[in-house]
Amino acid sequence: MAGRIVSAVHGRRRIEPDPEFEIDFAEHLRGHYGPAGLIELYGRFALGEGELDRTMRRLLLRALCRTFGHGVRIDPGVGFRHPETFEIGDGVFIGAQAYLQGRFDGTCRIGARCWVGPQSYFDARDLVLEDDVGWGPGARVLGSEHTGHPIDLPIIQTDLSIRPVVVRRGADVGTGAILLPGVTVGEGAIVGAGAVVVRDVPAGAVVAGVPARFLRWRNDGDGHGKEGMASCAAAPP
Repeated sequence: MAGRIVSAVHGRRRIEPDPEFEIDFAEHLRGHYGPAGLIELYGRFALGEGELDRTMRRLLLRALCRTFGHGVRIDPGVGFRHPETFEIGDGVFIGAQAYLQGRFDGTCRIGARCWVGPQSYFDARDLVLEDDVGWGPGARVLGSEHTGHPIDLPIIQTDLSIRPVVVRRGADVGTGAILLPGVTVGEGAIVGAGAVVVRDVPAGAVVAGVPARFLRWRNDGDGHGKEGMASCAAAPP
């Protein structure tokens, strides 16, 4: 059945500076409330659909985050943990019911014009999304895992290994995909829906499957298929 092609909206949206009163009010709140107080205030507006709720979510996150850009949209039900470690760029969209879990000593950077789909989950302890990244609804990133050693302890009691995850500029992560600790998705690469990425994805590659495997290059015909397959192949069982 034939589909149709329509113009992109988010990626072409013109980003206007936020009103000065928002920036001034965010500074005022930062000076009068600690992080716990700001988070409590955020909770009052977290679920609302109206313009006031949207404005207050944006304003309070500007007060909480390490850096916060212009033209950011935070939909209802978005949750944050340790937002003081977040750097959010201009024109970012974060969809409804997404949850972004930082760590007190971590860093999460979401670049300009990124689009984060509803119900996404970020284990954002050491995470970078460069500019213009698309992140499909329900996609997840895991930046940490338990070492499992020593083996006489329950796994949940063993140390946590935190490894950086990076998604380079212009890449796209499909609906329901999972990125595991330590991977880098290259510039302009595509991760298919439901894929589980266990190794680095080269720039410009298209990968899919569980575990994710190389399918083709986006420019389809530069003769590098074997290289891509080698770098994206599953680890041996």
